[in-house]
Amino acid sequence: MPGEPVIKQEYVDNQGTGVEVEDVEGEWAPDEPRPWDPDQIRIHTKTFSLRQIVDMIDDKDIDLAPDFQRYYVWKDRQKSSLIESILLGIPLPSFYFTEESDARMQVVDGVQRLTTIHSFVRKDVFRLRDLEYLDGLNGKGFADLDAPMKRRFHNTQILAHVIDPQTPTAVKFDVFKRINTGGAPLSAQEIRHCMSGPRARALLRRCTELKSFYVATLGSLHNHIRMADQEVVLRHIAFSRSTIDEYRKHPSLDAFLSSVTDGIEKWKDADHDEIVDTFDRAMVLAHEVFSALAFRKRKGTPLNRALFDVWSVVLVEQDASEVLNAKDRIADGSQAALDHDAEFGRAVTQATGDPNRVAYRFEKARQIVAEALR
Repeated sequence: MPGEPVIKQEYVDNQGTGVEVEDVEGEWAPDEPRPWDPDQIRIHTKTFSLRQIVDMIDDKDIDLAPDFQRYYVWKDRQKSSLIESILLGIPLPSFYFTEESDARMQVVDGVQRLTTIHSFVRKDVFRLRDLEYLDGLNGKGFADLDAPMKRRFHNTQILAHVIDPQTPTAVKFDVFKRINTGGAPLSAQEIRHCMSGPRARALLRRCTELKSFYVATLGSLHNHIRMADQEVVLRHIAFSRSTIDEYRKHPSLDAFLSSVTDGIEKWKDADHDEIVDTFDRAMVLAHEVFSALAFRKRKGTPLNRALFDVWSVVLVEQDASEVLNAKDRIADGSQAALDHDAEFGRAVTQATGDPNRVAYRFEKARQIVAEALR
């Protein structure tokens, strides 16, 4: 319609992601000062040989977050170029790890490089190809290299900046956001994923693999290239288990989500099972109520994260049979709010992390449901 703001889709490498661009802060910015000071930043630098690194990965002393960037992996030519650089003695860019209390380390910056190195040495899953200088090694794997080449590879030193386990999660997250300026910067959820523990990762994965989630989102988030699938699940968990007053205690939406990620790791198995069950019901109801319009401003537009927040949470607050009986009135009420309630439109479009706008969109969604159930 004329005069309406353009709904923009996020793109990565010229590929649409199926998710609407989100303006989290807009003219609103989290209150300062941040809840930490520079003295809380504890980073030390370590040097490792590639032999040590490969052994530590084998021993699980280094966690590569194996399901990270599953859908955006290097091609064999990129891998070969990295291996050739190592064999030529070209220094590798530094890595960033976060250390856990049990001394294990998680890789936040350098996952693809270390995955390539480990798979070349241990798994023999690719052969060198298209080498620029060492073309005599084309077609070879690590086992085919002569002893001096293997020794040179193993003895190569890398520099890793390691964040101390006592450093607060919010500080870690902010540090990684600041150093995350490479050619393909990580999304906030990708950073959280690398910093999170195995139980948190497993819970989000269980939810994203539900058939109901695939159906409700029209498959637009399936195997998502920037982990938007896990982000919207995390947002559902966070807002369904926290009040707006609890949300206001955090300086930003990212800080809130990072805090909830930490909490997930400590919750009981029964809590995880309950979350999966609730999320499954939420997706079924969302599809029944909104069909192809679920979590979208209009049919055919990208998925809107803020709409996902409210409807994935609010629909399961009521009896499912009552929601289904009123589904047409709920859908009509939602569309009317998008078309005629300017404040609701702003709450799902601009400065979506502003606590006042978060509160308004949830209040409006609950009002729509309440009126539909009368």
